[in-house]
Amino acid sequence: MKIIGITGTLGAGKGTIVDYLVDHYGYRHYSVRGYLIEEAKRRGMELNRDTFVVVANDLRATHCPSYITDQLYLQAAENGENAIIESVRTPGEVESLRQQEHFLLFAVDADPEIRYERVVGRGSETDHISYETFLENEAREMSSTDPNHQNIGRCMQMADHVFMNNGDFEDLYRQVETVLQEIGA
Repeated sequence: MKIIGITGTLGAGKGTIVDYLVDHYGYRHYSVRGYLIEEAKRRGMELNRDTFVVVANDLRATHCPSYITDQLYLQAAENGENAIIESVRTPGEVESLRQQEHFLLFAVDADPEIRYERVVGRGSETDHISYETFLENEAREMSSTDPNHQNIGRCMQMADHVFMNNGDFEDLYRQVETVLQEIGA
């Protein structure tokens, strides 16, 4: 069983890579966001980005910094198929997943203006924000000295492969395909 974790900036293309791996390679998708949505619903909380951050930080503080991705990994291991875990957001999650055999971390990034246009264009309930709020959210999530809080910047530094996604879908797919051929996926 191969496990690929994916991290990256807001709107960079994590979901696009996930869809590609699912559709072309049969990977099974395990979503941190989906896990947090279910937990927020269970707690009777409003479904928005701020709630998801609060819930995630609480789960990590209560259990351990890698709790959420550990739970998703357990689901993947039970299934036994190649899996992608989206979205790895703390160094503790990376360190925990690295203890598993056949784990790789992908990171994806793009210029902020391009990412903001993508976020607004996808129109989910958490994406109706101004450019300033977008940048503030990202800044809050990029670094932290608290192991229970998001540190996407450090996770990206820890990645095995980093994709720059300033182009179209086909450009990103070519980058992913090149890496998949290198690793024999």
